[in-house]
Amino acid sequence: MSRDVFFAGLRARDPCQSSIAKLHALFEAAGFGDCIEKDAPTAIKIHFGERGNDAYINPVFARQVVDKIREHGGKPFLTDSNTLYLGSRSNSLDHIITALEHGFSYATVAAPILIADGITGKNFREVKIAKRHFNRVLVSGDIADVTSMFVLSHFKGHEPAGFGGAIKNLAMGCAPPAGKQEQHSAKPIVAEERCIGCAKCLATCPSSAICLVDGKSVIDKESCIGCFECMSICPEHAIDVDWETEIPQFIERLVEYAFGTSIGKKVGYFNFLTNITPDCDCLPWSDAPIVPDIGFLASRDPVAIDAASFDLVNKQSGIRGSALAANLNEGEDKFQGLRKRTDAFRQIRYAEEIGLGSGSYRLVELY
Repeated sequence: MSRDVFFAGLRARDPCQSSIAKLHALFEAAGFGDCIEKDAPTAIKIHFGERGNDAYINPVFARQVVDKIREHGGKPFLTDSNTLYLGSRSNSLDHIITALEHGFSYATVAAPILIADGITGKNFREVKIAKRHFNRVLVSGDIADVTSMFVLSHFKGHEPAGFGGAIKNLAMGCAPPAGKQEQHSAKPIVAEERCIGCAKCLATCPSSAICLVDGKSVIDKESCIGCFECMSICPEHAIDVDWETEIPQFIERLVEYAFGTSIGKKVGYFNFLTNITPDCDCLPWSDAPIVPDIGFLASRDPVAIDAASFDLVNKQSGIRGSALAANLNEGEDKFQGLRKRTDAFRQIRYAEEIGLGSGSYRLVELY
């Protein structure tokens, strides 16, 4: 059964076509008022961006969702969960400081910030799901405890998952570090012939699982937590993973976590198809976009909105000179153009299989 996904492009010639007006219109068209319980806390799950990254969702856009929730009687707060890796969001104190540095102040967004899994990531709940990989998942406490939530996702590329959208935001973003580790658990490997011994991977590893032996990086599989930060930082692409066996299971684990996070909730989803970078906003930098900006999407179905986002990105012509090395033509898979062994659509297929949502959608253009 096809699910409605509402779309607003970015062209504007008068105030009624501003991005702010479009976000308000999308909220109403998608029926998001039905997700809100009067006088009850309503979570807005958003990625505040790692320090050094600038591709995250504009705080002004988050403010529009805050205002609409309050207009419908809810009590909005912005939230995210702490990271598995070392960085500017590995505990709630640094996490909130990073959010404020990136413009998510009360003066801008008119809502408080709560880091959902507490100061050190120990505030979480177990949610039973009984799926292929997990009987239960770990959901950050302040997200598990609400029944109304809006998921605001910056749609972009991602090293092992292919792309990051609503599904990944539900899965990784709503899990404490222990839950993130359960999802990752794949172990990277080093191609010695490409390793130049620069030691950048040593500096970024949160579990000190990497050392240099005879000028080459060596990963201790017992200590490795599978966060993939070393893969992202390596300038020679000398660190990789078994794409045939490890990554399909990683994607399935991620999707199961998304399923568990959404249980018992009324959820609305926004995907922002702007600054479509090749990497996650967890990296402390932002590479150039791989396709032109597209617009905003809204839906009650996380699978449908990601499927529509995937298709809209692939319809674009790729930007030459970006990280997109292949598949630059309209209609070609941009995520495989970034990483040839990526099967990004596996997220959609498995999400349909376990009942998270529908990959079949009807795109309703508002502008």
